[in-house]
Amino acid sequence: MRLFHFSEDGQIDQFTPRSVRQPALRKPGQEWLNSPLVWAIDADHQRLYLFPRECPRIVVWAHSASSHDDRMAWMGDLPCGVQAVAFIERAWVDRHRSGSIFRYEFPVHSFECIEDAGMFVSRSVVRPLGCERIANLPHALKDSHTELRVVDSLLPLRGVWNSTLHASGIRLRNASGWA
Repeated sequence: MRLFHFSEDGQIDQFTPRSVRQPALRKPGQEWLNSPLVWAIDADHQRLYLFPRECPRIVVWAHSASSHDDRMAWMGDLPCGVQAVAFIERAWVDRHRSGSIFRYEFPVHSFECIEDAGMFVSRSVVRPLGCERIANLPHALKDSHTELRVVDSLLPLRGVWNSTLHASGIRLRNASGWA
């Protein structure tokens, strides 16, 4: 297993646990996830972070309980090998094409899985094993078996959370009209 953290800063020599900026409502017994932690994502879910940091996006993918109707409604017929669809607003396309991001790889020993879309957390300081600059985000997204779709607005996608697909929304506060 490989764990990563993505940042626009390529000069970080250690990651110190910190609290989330906006505490989220957590399931009973998981309130501790708002406490100081270092967050990481597994290799299978890194597609969620192959964007400029503040870029609002919704990424959807099917799982074993996903219905054919939901797959067709939200994802359509996908080319062979494509596992997920990422949606961004047209206003972010140029920043996605020209942007870059740094992918830090972490040692796995201090991390625990939180059973949520490949996310792991550590309660202790983490020193990365290495750092790689990803300069071509569209290519990296394609390499992660994800199709990029550009839309005028992410608002029509709100209903995807009521489907049988898995949906992940990141930085939606930056989406046009989302707030």
